[in-house]
Amino acid sequence: MTDEPLSLATALASFDALWSPRVATRVNDYDVRVAKVRGEHVWHAHDDTDEFFLVLEGELRIALREPAGERTVRLPRGSVFTVPHGTEHRPSSPDGASILMFEPTGTSTVGDRHDEVPSHVDATTGHALDL
Repeated sequence: MTDEPLSLATALASFDALWSPRVATRVNDYDVRVAKVRGEHVWHAHDDTDEFFLVLEGELRIALREPAGERTVRLPRGSVFTVPHGTEHRPSSPDGASILMFEPTGTSTVGDRHDEVPSHVDATTGHALDL
């Protein structure tokens, strides 16, 4: 973290790994993470915290398993969406996207409950930016 302004474009240009978020800054006890994504993540749920998404570039899709059934929300560039805690969800982006997320510091990218984690998904609590 720095006490200087951070360009999100510079932050995103500093890494190539997909589904491997970097911590851009912290707000109180929350990480502000940026990530590049393409393909599918893993079905997972965060039992005790909501998960906020902002799409910076591209389009993100989030499949949700809700009491009324399964649905998918589409988030074009500039859109925000919050997945409520306890809701199973699977982010995906067929063509690739750049996203920003707010999550409590220490929150795992694969949640508290998840399917088997595929090799292309980084199960992490966020990496430091290497600028």
